[in-house]
Amino acid sequence: MSNLEELIERLCPDGVEYKTLGDVATISRGGNFQKKDFTEQGKPCIHYGQIYTRYGLFTDNTLTFINDECFAKQKYAEPNDIIMAVTSENIEDICKCVAWLGTEKVAVSGHSAIIHHSLDPKYLAYFFHSQHFFNQKRRLAHGTKVMEVTPDTLKSIQLPVPPLEVQREIVRILDNFTFLTTELAAELAARQKQYEFYRDFLLNFNDGCEEEINGNVRLMKLGELGKWSGGKTPSMAEKSFWENGSIPWISSKDMKFNTLLDTQDHITQKALIEASMTLYPANSIAVVTRSGILKHTFPVAYIPFPTTINQDIKILVVNDEILPRYAFHVIQSKGKDILEKTKKQGGTVDSLDFQKVLAFKVLVPTKSIQQKLVDKLDRFDALCNDISSGLPAEIEMRQKQYEYYRDKLLTFKELKKEA
Repeated sequence: MSNLEELIERLCPDGVEYKTLGDVATISRGGNFQKKDFTEQGKPCIHYGQIYTRYGLFTDNTLTFINDECFAKQKYAEPNDIIMAVTSENIEDICKCVAWLGTEKVAVSGHSAIIHHSLDPKYLAYFFHSQHFFNQKRRLAHGTKVMEVTPDTLKSIQLPVPPLEVQREIVRILDNFTFLTTELAAELAARQKQYEFYRDFLLNFNDGCEEEINGNVRLMKLGELGKWSGGKTPSMAEKSFWENGSIPWISSKDMKFNTLLDTQDHITQKALIEASMTLYPANSIAVVTRSGILKHTFPVAYIPFPTTINQDIKILVVNDEILPRYAFHVIQSKGKDILEKTKKQGGTVDSLDFQKVLAFKVLVPTKSIQQKLVDKLDRFDALCNDISSGLPAEIEMRQKQYEYYRDKLLTFKELKKEA
C-alpha cells in the first residue's frame, strides 16, 4: 500500500467531502496597473497576460515591478494565494493560474481573480489545471472573441477537499512528475539551440558552398512564396459543428510543435459546409498572427494533412517553385526578426501587422538547392523536434502520464452526507 493510500485509509476512509470554491476561499478582483507602469525595480507585481506564457503553476518571485506610488493603489495577493487570469481568447487559456509562494504581498493586475483560501496552495493550483476543473470552467465561460469567467461565478466550482496531509502527499507526487519532465525539457532546449544555430547557418548560405549557389539565390517576399489565407471559428454553440468531428481545425494551442500530427479540435462536415470553412491542402505552413504567445515567440508549423484554421492563424500554400519544407524552415529561421519587425503596438491581445509579414524578405535558392538544404535540416529537425521519436516523444509521454495521474489523484470517492 502506498503512502497516499495509507493516508486516505487512515484519514478519510469513507470518502472526501466535495465543497464549492466559495466554501473554502474568498475571491476578489485584481487592480488596475498596466504594462506601461512596469519599472526596473520596486514592488513585485503580476500582470494577467504573464500567466498565460511566462509563469508555471507556482512562483516565489515576480518577473516585473511597479513603483511605490502605483503599488499603493493596487489590489494584492498574499503569500499562498492563487492568481487567476479570468479573460482569454480561448477556452484553454482562460482561468490559467499561478500560486504565489513568495514571502510578501504582490500587486495583481486587472482581468485577474485573487483567490485567498485555506488549502495547500500547490494542491489548489494542480486542481485548477485538471480536467475536472476544465469541464466546469467551460460551462462558466462566456464571450466570443474574448472569453471571460467572472470571479463571482468561480464560487460555484466544486472541488474535493481531503485532509491537509493528503493534499500535501498528492502535491509531493505531482511535483516529482513535474521535476522529471522539466529535466527532459531542459535537455531538449539545449538540443534545439544547437539545431537553430545549424539551421540559421545553412539558410544564410554560410556553409562553404557559396560557389555552388552563386547566382542561384534571390530575395523574395513571404507574400511571393504562394497563397496566404486566414480562417475562422464555427459557432461553439452549434454542437453539430463539433461533436464527433473528424476534420482538423488549428488554433494557437496546436502550434507547439514544428510538424503537427493532429489537432486538438475537429469540426464536422456540416460545419465545413454551413459555416463556409475552407479546407486547405496538405503540405501547407501555418503561422500564428494573433495570440498571447506572440509576446515571446513566432510559432510556425508544417501541416502534412488537409486542415481548417481559426481566425488567429494564417496558412501558406506554396507555389510550384517553392518546396513546402523549405518554406517552413526559412520562415521558422526568421521568426524572431518577423516578430520584431511586424508586431503591432498596444492592444489587449498581441498581434502582427500581416501586410508587413507578407513584405518580409527571405533568401530562396533553386529547387535543387532547396532540396539539399531540406534533406539536411529535416534529419537534424527530427532528432530535436520530432514528437514521434526521441526526447520530444518522451516528454509528450511523460506529460500524458502526469495529466493521467493528476486527474486520478484529484478524484475521490465522495463522502456521503448524513440526511
